[in-house]
Amino acid sequence: MKRNIRVVGAIALAAATAMLAAGCSSGGSGGSGDSGGKVSMSLWDNATTGPGAAFWKSAVKDFESTHKNVTIKIQTVQNEDFDGKLQTALNSGDAPDIFMQRGGGKMAAMVDAGQLQDLTNSVDAATKKAVGEGAFKSQSIGGKLYAMPQTVGPEGIYYSKDLFAKAGIDAVPKTIDELNSAVSKLKAIGVAPVAVGAKDAWPAAHWYYNFALRECSKATLDKAASTLKFDNSCWVKAGDDLKKFADTDPFNQGFLTTSAQQGAGSSAGLIATHKAGMELMGSWDPGTIASLTADQKPLPDLGWFPFPAISGGDGEPGAIMGSVGGNSCSAKAPKECAEFLNYLATKKSQEAYYKAFNAIPVNKEAQGLITESYLKDSIVEFNKAPYASQFLDTLYGQNVGNALNVGVVNMLAGKGSPADIIKAVNQAAAKG
Repeated sequence: MKRNIRVVGAIALAAATAMLAAGCSSGGSGGSGDSGGKVSMSLWDNATTGPGAAFWKSAVKDFESTHKNVTIKIQTVQNEDFDGKLQTALNSGDAPDIFMQRGGGKMAAMVDAGQLQDLTNSVDAATKKAVGEGAFKSQSIGGKLYAMPQTVGPEGIYYSKDLFAKAGIDAVPKTIDELNSAVSKLKAIGVAPVAVGAKDAWPAAHWYYNFALRECSKATLDKAASTLKFDNSCWVKAGDDLKKFADTDPFNQGFLTTSAQQGAGSSAGLIATHKAGMELMGSWDPGTIASLTADQKPLPDLGWFPFPAISGGDGEPGAIMGSVGGNSCSAKAPKECAEFLNYLATKKSQEAYYKAFNAIPVNKEAQGLITESYLKDSIVEFNKAPYASQFLDTLYGQNVGNALNVGVVNMLAGKGSPADIIKAVNQAAAKG
């Protein structure tokens, strides 16, 4: 899911008025209870359709069956609308009790505003045993846990093995030169080489994020997270890399008006229908693609490879873009919120999550169920990577992230330059 996104990922929703109503009726500000001990909680996620939406319904039903006093009301929110609507709800004091957490700078801002529950002492022994320490650290700030890990989310390029074979691409690209060669071969068979849903901005910006990961050192990425100053030349170099790649015309026709995850005409839909060969996306993508195939089942020939290497960059070879996705409890949520998050980390729930989203569960025991080559390949690369960077629009917070995403799309649309991207980002950072 993006996101988470990463992923989502990835992906669903409802009208703002319906969400506000759901927040009120389901006890958004700390759940609701009565003298009989009944508890009602609201849950926001972005899985709108298919197996993902079914997972949440099943998970809630299963939890409620062993917690007879609890009722959880699900509200699905379109991925592209999620952050803004969540922030509005948090600021209004009518936040959902349980919600998908992006992490990074966005989570830090919620912590600073006192909007999240400290879960440090709410993790049960079974969860601590099943989930790695690194996953907990990724959801912590100042040594305190503010989101329960749910999925490992390495980003990379998903591709059609059948289309690669038809185009005569014998091995996955390991360098940008090899990626350019693959683009040319896919064009030769009349297939869009790379699907991009630039209408939603962030999918196009992910190309910039990965070039930045190759051009900038970890120290530079970390420094920018604390100072929000983007004065290193590597930031502009990353834009130059993307522009050079985009100038080869690798993207699907009309990519600037293509959505990422909604319908057969989306970038994920183009992969699902074999109209495009590749898509750079987070680990939620297989589930999204599966929901858009003719039979709503996983794409049989789906493969994955890490973002290719470039020459001369300061980034550490093998570094990967991605994160650990999780869920938070709002500050006033009842104790049953943390109990539900522990349930989501169980082997049973995690196996169901994997089956629904085709994404990597964070529970180590549940990972044994994985059979798909694309997930196995991504786990290998994630585990051997020197470090994993959070998505930059999450790492640097909503204001800077939005400016970055819009700046990248403007450049791809011919309305700006690589330097303009960084100019806009610095201006957004200065405004706070």
